[in-house]
Amino acid sequence: MNEPLQLRVIARIHSDFATKFGIPRQSGLVDALRAEIVFEPEYRVPDALRGLEGYSHLWLIWEFSQARRPDGRWSATVRPPRLGGNTRMGVFATRSPFRPNPLGLSCVRLEGIRRDPLLGCVVQIAGADLMDGTPIYDIKPYLPYADSRPGARGGFADTAAPRALEVEFPARWLEQVPADKRAALLGVLAGDPRPSYQQDPQRVYGFAFAGLEVRFCVDGTVLTVCSVAPAAPHGPQPQAGE
Repeated sequence: MNEPLQLRVIARIHSDFATKFGIPRQSGLVDALRAEIVFEPEYRVPDALRGLEGYSHLWLIWEFSQARRPDGRWSATVRPPRLGGNTRMGVFATRSPFRPNPLGLSCVRLEGIRRDPLLGCVVQIAGADLMDGTPIYDIKPYLPYADSRPGARGGFADTAAPRALEVEFPARWLEQVPADKRAALLGVLAGDPRPSYQQDPQRVYGFAFAGLEVRFCVDGTVLTVCSVAPAAPHGPQPQAGE
């Protein structure tokens, strides 16, 4: 009998998300988000990326590293937040992180490859739904002729698609955000970062983004930013959101 496959971390993501909260629920929803893939020393081999520039998009296979359960147990059903957190669906009919193997799959846009004197070739991407430090297990090119299915059905996700919120971002708070991060942050906020089952207009939420702590509340379809301040330091948390 063959030995079980041992996955190797080939790279880690560097993104503006220090924690899970606020990360878009799927890749590609906020194209303005920028991130970089930094390879582990063993895989900093330029030849491994030869020809990659010819593709516009990539598939990333990564780990929900904070979704590990110490006992290794898994559940056959999960409660998708998009269905209110009460309806159960089969785990393989969802993209829940709580799976027998906590692997995620994201399609991202390739922006370029830069050479760093210390880190080697760094892959620059857009639209990632990954937390800073997330381990990457594989990178594959997106093939439009094979990976795009115009007539595909999306199951319950089609009827539970996220709605866009109107974002009110007072100028005094927006000015605290670096100009090159504003479009990405506005996209994240418009996607409604709250858990889907929370609808309290008095509740104030906060999350870390690009070194800032962003606090907001939502009333109906309007999200209002309450404050922006330097974020408290976070310890290393190699994790991603889906």
